[in-house]
Amino acid sequence: MSAPLLAALRTDKLDEASEVLARAVASGQVAAAVLHVTHCDLSFNRAFGKARSEDAMFLLGSISKPIAVTALMTLFDQGAFQLDDPLQKYVPQFTGEGKNSVTIRHLLTHVSGLADQLTDNDALRARHAGLSEFIEHAIRAPLHFVPGSRYDYSSMGILLATHVAELITSMDITSLVDRAVFQPLGMKHSAQGLGRFSIDEMIPVQTEFAAVEAGGGNPKAKDWNWNSSYWRKLGAPWGGTHASAPDIGKFLDELMYEKGTVVRPETARMMVSNHNPPGITPRGLGFNLSRFAGAVACSEKTFGHTGSTGTLALADPDRQLKCVVLTSLPGTAVQPHPRELAAIKVFAE
Repeated sequence: MSAPLLAALRTDKLDEASEVLARAVASGQVAAAVLHVTHCDLSFNRAFGKARSEDAMFLLGSISKPIAVTALMTLFDQGAFQLDDPLQKYVPQFTGEGKNSVTIRHLLTHVSGLADQLTDNDALRARHAGLSEFIEHAIRAPLHFVPGSRYDYSSMGILLATHVAELITSMDITSLVDRAVFQPLGMKHSAQGLGRFSIDEMIPVQTEFAAVEAGGGNPKAKDWNWNSSYWRKLGAPWGGTHASAPDIGKFLDELMYEKGTVVRPETARMMVSNHNPPGITPRGLGFNLSRFAGAVACSEKTFGHTGSTGTLALADPDRQLKCVVLTSLPGTAVQPHPRELAAIKVFAE
C-alpha cells in the first residue's frame, strides 16, 4: 500500500476492519473471508482462513442480481426493450389477475407483486430442476399485491426480468453474463454458475447456518443446497454467481465511475438511482440504495447489495470509496454479521 492510500483510507480503519474478520476466523465463526477496499484508484486486499488469496471465489448470493441485471441493461442500451414495457410483451403466457400491468421496471425494483421464492422451491431443487422450469413456475405464480403499490423483495422478479434478456438474445443467462459483463470488465475470477471452473476452486458456504430455502438444517438437502454441484452449476440469476472480491470491485467501478465499458454512463447513473415512488422502499435497477444508512457512514448516493451466503458489496461515489466483504458464513447466521462490522470500520469518518 502506498502512502497516499494509507492517508486516504486511514490505516487504523483498515486494520480494525481486518481485525474483525481475523477474529471471526480465529474463533471458528467464519471459515473463509476476503476484504477488498478501494479509494479512488488505489486498493487494499486481505484474505483470511481458508481463502488462500484475494482471488478466492465465493458464491455471491444476491449480489448476483445486479450483475445479471447489468447484462440485461446492455440490451436496453441497444434499444431492445424499454423499462416500462409490460413483461407480457415478451412472455405472452404471463397472464392472470393484474399480470398485464407488470413492467420490467417493476421486476427490477421489487414492486411486481411476485414472491421472493416459489412455494415449491425445495421440490424443484430436490429434483434438480433447470432454470427453464423455475421460469415456467414463476410465470404461473400468482401476484400478492397490485404491481407498483408496495415493495416486497422478489428473486423471482429478477429471474423473469433476466429471462427477457434470454428471449431477446437467444442466449442463456450464464453465457450472456460472461459475454456482456465478465469479459469486458476483465473479471477473470468470476462465473455465472461454474463456467470454466471446477467446484473445488470455489469456497464452500457454511451451510449448517444457511437459511431453510438454501437447505440449511436439512440433512436431505446435501444434493441441492448451496454447496451441491447442482446449485453451483445452475447459475441462477438471483443467487448463483461466483466471483472474487477484486472482481466485484471492478464491477462496482463500472457503475460508480460511469466508465461506459459495459453500459452507457447515463444507464449506469440510472441503475443506481431510485425508481420507486415516495413511501415505497427506494431501489435502483437491481441495486440496494443507502442500504446501510444508520450503520455505515455512507452518503445518499451509496449503492450495493448483500448476499444471503455471507457477502457484501458497497460503493459510495461521493467518497470514491468501496468495500467488498466476502465470507463463507451465511448472512442470517449471526447479527451483527462480521461483514457489516468490517464495513462499518471501513466507512467510519
